[in-house]
Amino acid sequence: MKPLPSSMRERKRYIVFEVLSTEKIDRSELIDELWSSASSLLGDVGAASCNLWMLDFDGRRGILRCAHDKTAMVRAVLATINRVHGIRVGIHVLGISGTVKSATEKFMRQGDIPRDTID
Repeated sequence: MKPLPSSMRERKRYIVFEVLSTEKIDRSELIDELWSSASSLLGDVGAASCNLWMLDFDGRRGILRCAHDKTAMVRAVLATINRVHGIRVGIHVLGISGTVKSATEKFMRQGDIPRDTID
């Protein structure tokens, strides 16, 4: 089976977020809570239309992929998450990007040494 040409593929957005918590959060527990919050807030059809997928999560920061026209819904879902497996958390959206590369360069490396100061 041939892959779809880029003109026929669904457009995506990448949401970079940070989990504010006193303890380390497990990736699978966060995904479970994300889907639970999405289905309770948007319903099963609405959650499925967001096309959520967790690309990266290191215990503190992560990248979510979603449909390009559902970013506001995904931000609302992230805002409703306040506990993950009994641990109080807050989720802060750092930014939204159209490519994974720009998402990691702009938002995942905050707090690191800026690129223009490196010789």
